[in-house]
Amino acid sequence: MRTKHTFRLPPDLAGQLADYADRKRIPQALVVETALSTFLSPDSSERMEAALGRRLDRLTRQLERLERHITISNEALALFVRFWLTATPPLPDTAQAAAQAKGRERYEGFVEALGRRLARGQSLAREVSSDVEPRERKADESGPG
Repeated sequence: MRTKHTFRLPPDLAGQLADYADRKRIPQALVVETALSTFLSPDSSERMEAALGRRLDRLTRQLERLERHITISNEALALFVRFWLTATPPLPDTAQAAAQAKGRERYEGFVEALGRRLARGQSLAREVSSDVEPRERKADESGPG
């Protein structure tokens, strides 16, 4: 059994209600009933808050992964530059042109290898994680040294 209610709506809200009901091809009373149920539902705001919390948690995890990948990339680059600068002797002026040509050739090879690697979905972060985790497990299993 249903109870009849009479109430007044502002003209713009009444127009929106009529437009929505027409578009959805449902009675206006059903739209009002559903809206009131949702508005008066005690757990409606809790559900919305839980959904927002899940989304924020997912974004936080994605941001933490991104930060980790950037840290690994920065450290790998810094380590390479330090090693290169300390291990590479300066070239005499007569060898500069040949070294630059060889450098361009090696750089092109590097870019091609990088493209292949990225196309396969390989990443340094994944490689580092897979290399480090087994070592940590072995250290944990062997106990204190």
